Amino acid sequence: MSEFPKRKVLLRAQSFIQPEVHNPFTYELKLTGLDKLKVAFLSLTLFPLRLLSLSVLVLLASLISKLSMACMKEEDEQQPLTGIRRILRKPLRGIGRAMLFCMGFHWVKVKGTLSSSEEAPILAIAPHSSFIDPLALAVFCLPSGVSREENDSIPLLGACIRATQPVYVRRGDRNSRRQTIYEIKRRANSGRKWPHIVIFPEGTCTNRKCLITFKPGAFYTGCPVQPVAIKYPNRMDTVTWTWSGPSALTLFWLTLCQFHNNMEIELLPVYKPDTEEIHDGKLFARNVRDKVAKILEVPVTEHTYEDTRLMVQASKQNLPSSVGLVEYEKISSKLSIKLDSMKELLNRFAEIDADKDGLVNVQEFANYLNLPLTRAVKRVFSLYDRDNSGFLDFREYLIGLALVSQPGKIEEVMEAAFQAFDMDGDGRVDETELRHILQSAHPSITDLDVNCLFNQVDVKRKGSVTFNEFHEFAVSHPEYGALFINREENQTDSASASSKPHQGHLPHEAEA
Repeated sequence: MSEFPKRKVLLRAQSFIQPEVHNPFTYELKLTGLDKLKVAFLSLTLFPLRLLSLSVLVLLASLISKLSMACMKEEDEQQPLTGIRRILRKPLRGIGRAMLFCMGFHWVKVKGTLSSSEEAPILAIAPHSSFIDPLALAVFCLPSGVSREENDSIPLLGACIRATQPVYVRRGDRNSRRQTIYEIKRRANSGRKWPHIVIFPEGTCTNRKCLITFKPGAFYTGCPVQPVAIKYPNRMDTVTWTWSGPSALTLFWLTLCQFHNNMEIELLPVYKPDTEEIHDGKLFARNVRDKVAKILEVPVTEHTYEDTRLMVQASKQNLPSSVGLVEYEKISSKLSIKLDSMKELLNRFAEIDADKDGLVNVQEFANYLNLPLTRAVKRVFSLYDRDNSGFLDFREYLIGLALVSQPGKIEEVMEAAFQAFDMDGDGRVDETELRHILQSAHPSITDLDVNCLFNQVDVKRKGSVTFNEFHEFAVSHPEYGALFINREENQTDSASASSKPHQGHLPHEAEA
C-alpha cells in the first residue's frame, strides 16, 4: 500500500486529466514487403510520368496567375477581380483538379452543398493533416485564403497564391491580427463580390486522430462559417505530414507511387453564430470544432501549435520531444502561464530530470531540492504526482507549481510564513526559528533537513536572512512552496481543532 493515501481529485481538477490522444503531432508510416516492391516498381514507371505532368501544370498555373495579375496597381489588388482578370482566374480550379488527378486522386467523393460566399464567407477546413489539403479545395471551389506575406515570393507557387487574392498576414506588424479580422469582415459584407475565404483553424498539421484547438482569429469576425471535413480513407496513408514522421518529400514520392488514392470531402451545414458566440470568438471556434469532430467521430484536445514549440524546446534540453506536449491552450488559460514562462519551466524540469527520460522520480526531486529523501520531501512530491504513479512528467510539474505556489497567493503566503518564522520580530530569521516552525508543521523534518534548507536561503552565510533574501529564494525555488503553504494550513487547522476534526487536503486543489 502507498505510504500516502490516494488523493481525491475534486470536480474542477478533472479538467486536467490527460487527453485521449496524447500526441497528435506524430505519425509512423509502416510499409510491408509487398508495399516496398510496389513502390520500387512504380518509382521507375509511373512516378516520372506523374512528376512531369505536375511540373507542366504548375508552370501553366503560374503563367495564368501572372497574366491575371499583370500590370495591376497595388490599390486595385484590394478590390475583387473583374472582367478578363476574373475570367483568367477560373482555369486555375481546373488545373488544381488535374493536379489531384496526376497525384492519384482520380475520383473525389464530395458530400454536401457549397454555400454562397454571401451566406457563409468563411470555409473552415479540418483536420489539417497534409500539404494536399489546400489543393483539395479545387474540387468544389477556388477560394481565397489567409496567407503569410512571405509566401508571395515562393517561386511559381507564389504567383498562384497571389492570384487567389489572399488575406495577407504580416508577422512583423503588431496590428496584423486586427487588420486581418477587419479585411475578412470587409469582404464578407461585399455581397458575393469576393470568393470564399478558407482557413485551416488548427494552424498546424496533425495525424487526424483528433481535432486540436481551433485558433479563434477568423471566428472573431462573427461571420457565418461553413465547416468542411476532409478524409483520406486509404489502406496505406502516404499523406499525413506531422512534426514527427516522414518528410514532405518522402510523402510526395510515396503518394505518386500509388495506383489510386482516396479522398472524401464533406461540406457541413452553415454554422451561424448566436449573440454569445459573436462576442466570444473562442466559444464560436470550440462549437464549430465540435460539429466537425462529431462528423469525423474523433475526440478533441486542447493542443495547439505552441505545443510543437515546446516539443522543440524539450529536444534542445536533450529530453524526449513528447515531454513538451501539455495541451497548451488548456494549461495556459487555466493556470495563466504563457509560452515563454513554460519554456523557462521546461528548462528547470530538465535540470531536475537527471537521466533525461522525461520523468522525474522522488529521488531526483529530492536531489534537486538538495534535501534528504524524508517523509516531508515525499509529501511535497505527492502534491505534484497527480496520478500517484511515482513519477512526474512536465505537465504534472506545471500543474503542481500552479496549484502549490499560485501567483495570486504566493506573496501573501511568503509574508505570512516569514512573519511566523520571525519569532522575535527583529526582521530576520535564523536557523533555530526556521526549525521551530517547520518541525511543528512537519514533524518528520529533521534538523539536518532544516540545516540544508537554511543554507540554501542564507547564501551570504550571515546566520540569518531578511525578508528580501527569503522572498528571492522562494520565487526562484517555487517547489518549496508546499512546505510554507502546509505550514499555513496546519496553523489554521490547529486554531480550529477544538471545533472540528482535522482533515488533510491538497492545498488549492479545488481552485484548479
